[in-house]
Order: sequence, then C-alpha cells, then structure tokens
Amino acid sequence: MKKLLIILTVALLLPVAASAQKYACVNTEYILSNIPDYARAQSQLNKQSETWQKELEAKFQEIDRLYKTYQQEAYLLPENLKHKRQEEIAAKEREARELQTKYFGPGGDLDKKRQELMKPIQDRVYNAIERIANEKSYAFILDKAGSATLLYVNAKYDVSDQVLDLLGFKPGAAKADGAEASGSGKKKEVGNPEMKRP
Repeated sequence: MKKLLIILTVALLLPVAASAQKYACVNTEYILSNIPDYARAQSQLNKQSETWQKELEAKFQEIDRLYKTYQQEAYLLPENLKHKRQEEIAAKEREARELQTKYFGPGGDLDKKRQELMKPIQDRVYNAIERIANEKSYAFILDKAGSATLLYVNAKYDVSDQVLDLLGFKPGAAKADGAEASGSGKKKEVGNPEMKRP
C-alpha cells in the first residue's frame, strides 16, 4: 500500500514539475548566417575546395588522356610496353584517388580546415546559448534548424536573436558582408556545419 501511494504521488507531481521548467529554442542556421566571420570562413572553405577540385580534375583529365593514347597505340606495342603503360596509368590513378581522399575524405584536409575555421565560431555560439540558458534558467534549449522532430515552436521561445545580440551581431549583417566577401553574392555550400558541444 505504501509503495502504491509513493508511485501515485510521483505520477501526480511529475507533470507539475515538468510544467515548471522553462525552455526555449534557437535556430543555429539562422544564427550562423548572421555572423560575418561564418560567411567569410564559408567563403574561404569554398575557395579552397574549388582549388583542390580543379587540381584533381586536371589529374583525372591527364589519366583519361593517357588511357585514350594507350588505347590508340595498344595494338602496335609489344606486351612488355603494354604492361608498363598499364602500370603507369594505374599508378597515376591510385595517386589521384589518394589525393582525393587526402583532400575530401573523412578526416581529410577539408574537414581539418572546416574544423579550424568553424569550431571557434561554433564554440562562441554554444557558449552564448549556454550563458542565456543559465541567466534565464532554461531547463533546455532546442535547435530547430533542420530538425524533423521539432514540429512547432512558438516564436516567443526562440532566443536566436538574443544569442546574436550577446555575440555582438545584428540580424542581416552577415548577408551584406558575405556578398562583399564572395564578390557575387552567391555562396556555394561545401557542407553543413554540425553544432556540437566542445
């Protein structure tokens, strides 16, 4: 009987305790799009990615040219020269694929560059969110950016502008700076940053 009374009391008090908790949400995509440093970092990543992509395309075009030349001359070549050319083409192809993995593979140079440029910005955003949560006694803050699980958020609980204000940025400021930094106003995304706790 005593256990049943305890369980019943806990069941009745849980909704009251849960409703007393404060919560809010942020949109990290919105916040990052309003930070000029983020737009500059994204532009820098795009430029580096394009440079590496052009380098790889040149290597693969050279391999393609070598292969086509080999196909045209193969019937005239003795077996030992055919084998030597095939090995040369295969070695160049391996080299190009290794370079591709080095630049764009998991943990590759692009990931390292993204981490180097984006992590300080993401850390500042996270710290601002944490500070707002502590100052306003929020039990939790949800990120509504790209989340399929968050179906509705009342705008009064969105503290994204407060995060920007705490960081010293104004909404829309980065869009003007990003257009100047890229030269054309169009930005090609390399990848979506993931907001993670440091």
